[in-house]
Amino acid sequence: MATWSSRGLRGSGFEEQINRTNEKYREKGLALIQKVPTPITPIRIDKENRHITLAYFEQKSTVDYIGAVQGIPVCFDAKECSLDTFSLGNIHEHQVQFMEEFERQQGISFLLINYTKREKVYYLPFRNLKKFWKRAKKGGRKSFRLEELDENYALKEKQGIFVPYLEMIQKDLDERGDIDKE
Repeated sequence: MATWSSRGLRGSGFEEQINRTNEKYREKGLALIQKVPTPITPIRIDKENRHITLAYFEQKSTVDYIGAVQGIPVCFDAKECSLDTFSLGNIHEHQVQFMEEFERQQGISFLLINYTKREKVYYLPFRNLKKFWKRAKKGGRKSFRLEELDENYALKEKQGIFVPYLEMIQKDLDERGDIDKE
């Protein structure tokens, strides 16, 4: 049984930026993406402040967000990293399996990674995550370095949209088409 405590709030600022981005996309009719709630059972509650201070997860979560962009199914997870090296230990096997199955159903899966010290956010296509994952499974690095990411997938805030990932989805789709042609 996994437990949750206040460290579970890491990344909440980044997730709030994604939530605001999703609201803007919805308002403009571009996408409908929702945060997937993680089902928890509270164990200890601070009655004075009305906060859950200890809980356990009822089931394994899949991804943080799921929805559709112009009719295309999309799922992604949001991660934060304070170093230039991202540990694959931050991703669980069941999440990778879910994303892989999602892609088999013609959906798009990816990670959004916020490198906090660099103040940079990257879109990591699932196919690239899978390469890093396979490398680790074969005994290689259990992480990937910032310089291993494609700089063309770095996000830049635009017109009040904090985490503009839609352009990267289009780039991802275009590159998939190029791969299919080979």
